[in-house]
Amino acid sequence: MTALSQLGAFVADGIRGRVTGKVRERLALHVTDTVAAWVAASPTAEARLLETFRAVLPQDSGDPSSDIAINCAQVRSSEVDDIHLAAMITPGSMVVPATLSIAAAMPVDAATLREAIVAGYEAMIRLGLALDGPAILYRGIWPTYYAAPFGVAASAARLLGLSAKQTTHALTLALSLSPPGVAGTNTTSTSRWIAIGSSARNGLMAAQAARAGFTSARNLFEGVFFSKVFGITPKVDALTNGLGDELLLNDVSFKPWCAARQTMAATQAFKEILGEGIDPAAISSIEVSCPPPFLQMIDHGIDESDRLSRLTSMPYQLAIAAFDPAAAYDVTQSNVVSDAERALMDRVKIFADEKLLAGFPAMWSAKVRVMAGGAVKERILSHIPGDPAHPFDAAAVARKFHAMADRIVGPAAVDALIALSGRVLDGAGGASQLLDKIAQATGDKVGR
Repeated sequence: MTALSQLGAFVADGIRGRVTGKVRERLALHVTDTVAAWVAASPTAEARLLETFRAVLPQDSGDPSSDIAINCAQVRSSEVDDIHLAAMITPGSMVVPATLSIAAAMPVDAATLREAIVAGYEAMIRLGLALDGPAILYRGIWPTYYAAPFGVAASAARLLGLSAKQTTHALTLALSLSPPGVAGTNTTSTSRWIAIGSSARNGLMAAQAARAGFTSARNLFEGVFFSKVFGITPKVDALTNGLGDELLLNDVSFKPWCAARQTMAATQAFKEILGEGIDPAAISSIEVSCPPPFLQMIDHGIDESDRLSRLTSMPYQLAIAAFDPAAAYDVTQSNVVSDAERALMDRVKIFADEKLLAGFPAMWSAKVRVMAGGAVKERILSHIPGDPAHPFDAAAVARKFHAMADRIVGPAAVDALIALSGRVLDGAGGASQLLDKIAQATGDKVGR
């Protein structure tokens, strides 16, 4: 039995009855967190452009393909969705909106909906682990983009009630519909948002094709496909190790604010140093050490018109942590950068440190050294709030949701969305109600 066959059997049959109790509670947090990212992204230029594009896409009754493409792209563009560090996969942004979009177009019972979402998380994360997502990212293969069809195919197969054999074919067909990379730029209209939306939509197509009788080779991981096409030797065991034991949903991190996760350990360490009484105005220098793969990504300034340049800039993230902490919760990144923030950015130096690869990629560590008024403070940090070592609870997810979305839809609407996000896993018809509520709250900018 191939690794894909084992995974397909788990998605089709092995996950039944598994998403209850503590697992269901954990899943509800991730659904709520994804809805928070969805709403928070709604005022961005990217989300508005995607909504304009939705209007020209085919909208056939009962076919959620266009909604999957747009909804997933909008959530991913937020840069505040959940992430599995070791796989370098952001599963919630793909699996949650895609599964809700499909479920809203067909009758689905609550247990199947829960199992479909968890199956998508499991498939995406295992693929990222098998392909060593953190390593291939810096070669130009974007793990979430490549894994999106695979994860959505797993969710769709569970929703459609495919057999184990059909589910395996859905997963293998999805791998033939996965884009390895994107012609990436950081403009609002970059192709990356169309690419990620198309990837997610292709997962549904793979499941539908498998249901219609299409097949694909089930031994892709045991054969030479990945080595010949991508120069990757996959870790085949990652697809099946512990399958059916501890669900990988438990290893997924929440982002505590809006930024590239590669910047967050250093930013959290800096916040803790500031909490010891350091006056930001007195800081003469900040030295940040990071794992070598991160250096090029985070060691740069900002283009004020480029939202993503702010989210990936280590100097900028430290500056707003010091002088404007609320800016970290504004997904639009529309704040004006002050003179004090620019001055602090100029005092930041970033270095690669091989020692910080200890525990990588399951841990993304950083070291921060701050000099201020003759005092020197240093901190090494490996886990931030929201990581499995410091997990979010319902109150933490709610605080994050309010911090990001109160300014957009108001506190009462946020409370209503939090309540509905939790209930969507418990009743038939909940997916359609939740999507309608998201669209209503954001002025029909996102959702349907």
